[in-house]
Amino acid sequence: MDEVKVVVAHSERATLRVGDVFLKVDADQARIDVEVEAMSLAPVPTPEVLWRKPPVLAIAALPGTTLGRLGGPSTGSPAAWAAAGSVIRKLHDAPLPPRPGRAGRSVGALAAELDDECESLVTNGVLPADLVTRNRQVAEAALRPWTPAFTHGDLQIAHVFVDGDEVTGIIDWSEAGQGDALYDLATFTLGHEEHLDDVIAGYGTDIDLDVIHAWWSLRSLLAVRWLIEHGYDPFAPGCEVDVLRSRM
Repeated sequence: MDEVKVVVAHSERATLRVGDVFLKVDADQARIDVEVEAMSLAPVPTPEVLWRKPPVLAIAALPGTTLGRLGGPSTGSPAAWAAAGSVIRKLHDAPLPPRPGRAGRSVGALAAELDDECESLVTNGVLPADLVTRNRQVAEAALRPWTPAFTHGDLQIAHVFVDGDEVTGIIDWSEAGQGDALYDLATFTLGHEEHLDDVIAGYGTDIDLDVIHAWWSLRSLLAVRWLIEHGYDPFAPGCEVDVLRSRM
């Protein structure tokens, strides 16, 4: 019998791996609906859906390995990172999916959420006030009009698989939908700034670096408290708090 490996597990969802099959258990069926629909529409490599029986979705494992993870060493050649940039551009240029995604929150709603979170981080002593204030200033550049694109919405490097210099697939589409393309690029390069130039080279168009930096700060500010509450450590080397410190 194959070993059961817990990939992700918290109060909202869990992912298990059994051999070459991933079992995703999610109490929110809307997230699974979005994931299945997005994978069917995205013009990039995605896992094969094997079966679905709520609240479980079974998908096939992808060949290759991920480019790394936040807080860990980055892997892959510059060509592999550029190939990822090219695939991300292909996604962003695709016809729009039918609904907004995680990267598609309105500027007003996002600014209100960010201000509330910054106040909470300081009031509860989670982060120093000067660190929060500086990154709130940096984050302002992300709060601007943008043209909707087909976005993944949670494009962490751990969700992109490569074999050599070829992208073999992208997983975890539950946050997909219409959104800001630079949110995806910033999420993908979060904590791995050294590969940003390679990704942009593959993406093939000019990028506003101030907006990328802004999304790094904004995403990290919004993530810190959630991560702590769900058993993760944003203070680990190379993770969200170090990303915030890098903007000082």
